[in-house]
Amino acid sequence: MLYQIYETQRSLMEPFAEFAQAASKLYSHPSSFLSQMPLAQRVSAGYDLLYRLGKGYEKPDFDIPTVDVDGVGVAIHERVEINKPFCELRRFKRFSDNPATLIKLKTQPVVLIVAPLSGHYATLLRDTVRTMLKDHKVYITDWRSARLVPLSEGEFHLDDYVNYVQEFIRHLQGIYGNCHVISVCQPTVPVLAAVSLMASRGETTPITMTMMGGPIDARKSPTTVNNLATNRSYEWFENNVIFRVPDNLPGAGRLVYPGFLQYTGFVAMNPDRHATSHYDYFKDLIKGDDASAEAHRKFYDEYNAVLDMDADYYLETIKTVFQDYSLVNGTWDVRSPEGKIERVRPQDITTTALFTVEGELDDISGSGQTEAAHDLCTGIERKEQHHLEVKGAGHYGIFSGRRWREIVYPKVRAFIQQHDTPRARPSTPAPACEPAMSVSAAPAPSAPEVAPAAPMKAAAKAAPQSTSARPAKSAPAPRPAKAAAPKAAEVARSNPAPAGVATRWVKPAGSDAIATTAAPAPATPGAKRSTARKA
Repeated sequence: MLYQIYETQRSLMEPFAEFAQAASKLYSHPSSFLSQMPLAQRVSAGYDLLYRLGKGYEKPDFDIPTVDVDGVGVAIHERVEINKPFCELRRFKRFSDNPATLIKLKTQPVVLIVAPLSGHYATLLRDTVRTMLKDHKVYITDWRSARLVPLSEGEFHLDDYVNYVQEFIRHLQGIYGNCHVISVCQPTVPVLAAVSLMASRGETTPITMTMMGGPIDARKSPTTVNNLATNRSYEWFENNVIFRVPDNLPGAGRLVYPGFLQYTGFVAMNPDRHATSHYDYFKDLIKGDDASAEAHRKFYDEYNAVLDMDADYYLETIKTVFQDYSLVNGTWDVRSPEGKIERVRPQDITTTALFTVEGELDDISGSGQTEAAHDLCTGIERKEQHHLEVKGAGHYGIFSGRRWREIVYPKVRAFIQQHDTPRARPSTPAPACEPAMSVSAAPAPSAPEVAPAAPMKAAAKAAPQSTSARPAKSAPAPRPAKAAAPKAAEVARSNPAPAGVATRWVKPAGSDAIATTAAPAPATPGAKRSTARKA
C-alpha cells in the first residue's frame, strides 16, 4: 500500500514541479520582463529549488563520449554484450584512427567492473569507468530496477547474482582468454563467491580480483548500516520494507525493496549535510555562481536516482552477509543454474591475485571488512595478496573523485599490469570485439593480440608498496610459473608510498616485516570535509 501512496503523491507533484521549472525560467530569462523586477533572481532560485525537490529522477546516462589516451582523443561507444532479465553486461568500446593508439588499445588488459546492486545505478561508477578506460578494455554490470522487470521473467535471488557474475567472466574468457575483475562495495561478497565456485570446479579463474570497500566480514568495525541489519530480525525487514510494485509499472505485482525507501535511508544518515547543500545551491543561484550550481545538479541527479531491488535478493543478502556471516563462517551454499548446491570455498582459489582497498573514514564498510578477504583466500600465495588503506577517504572516495584518480587508480593499474601475462586467444574470436579505427585510416593487419612485451618493470615501480607484513601462514602448493613480482623491500626503497596512503603488501612466510608510516595528505585549502568516524 505504501508504494501505491508514494506513486500517487509523485504523480500529483509532477505538474507542480513542471510549473516551478517554467516559473524559474520566466523570472530568470533575459528576454522576460519579469526578470527585471526586484527580487526576480531570488524568486527564480526559489522556484528552481522547488523543481529540484519535486521532480522525478530517472536512471542517468554514463555520458562518456571520449577519453584521452596519451594526448589522443579516443571515441567511446556503449553497447550491450549480454542482456539478462535483471542486468546488462555493458561494454565501452573504444575507437581510434591513430595507428599507434590503436595498437596500444588492442594490447591493454580486459577488466570486468561489477557494480553494486544496493540502491543506486551503475552510473555511480562513472568516474571509475572513465578513468579505467585510459588503460583498459572495460565492461560493467548495469543492473536493472526490479520495478521494470515483468513478473514473467521470474524471481531474482542472491544465487542468481553469483551465477550472473560467473557467466560474464566466462564470456570475457571466451573472447580474450582471461580477464581481471574489480568489485566495488556490495558485490565484493558475490564476486568472491563466484570466483571461489569456479576454482572449486577446476575452471579458469580471473587473473586478478580487486575488491574495494565491501562487507566481506561485516563483524569488523560495524557501521550504521551493519547495526541496522543486525539489530532487526529477518521478519522485521520482510514485514516493513518489502512492497509490491504498483500496476502502472512494468514489474507490477513484483515484491521489491523500493528505491524511495532506500533514498530516505541515505538522506537520514546525514540530513544536516543535505539540507546545507540545498541551501548552498539556492545561494549559488542568487549569486549567479553557475559552476557551483551545475556541480550540485550533477551530484544530485545521480544521488537521487535509485532503483528497486527484488525482495528475494535483498532479504537473502541481509541474512547471508549481515546476520549469518555465511561467507566467513564457511556455511554458504549456492544453487547453480542447473540446480546443484555448491559450497563456497574461497580457500580453493590459487591462481588469482588479490588486491583489497579500504577508505580510512568509510562509514558504510568499516575498517577491516574488505581486508578480511585475505584471511579467507588461504590458497593464494602471500606475495600475491596486497592491501591498500587510503588516508582521509570515505566510502565514495576510493572509487570516485580526486583520491581515486590520484591515489587508488595508479595502484590498481600497476597491480593489473603486473599480473597481465600474455595469453592465447580463442581460435575463432568474436568479430568486432576489438577496438576499431576508421576505414580511411586503416593500417595493415596486425598480429594477434598479446600483452606488451615489457610492461613488468614499469608496473613494478608503481606497484603497491609494503608497509607491514601479515602473519605468516603455511605455504600453499606451487602455482604455475608466472612473471616474478618485485621484492617488497626493493620496491619500498625505489618508490616510497605517496602522502596520504597507507599500503601493505602481504609478505611471504618467514620474511622480515617492513613497516613505514605515510604522513597524511595536507588538506586542500577551502575544501569541505564531512564529519566521519574513524574505526
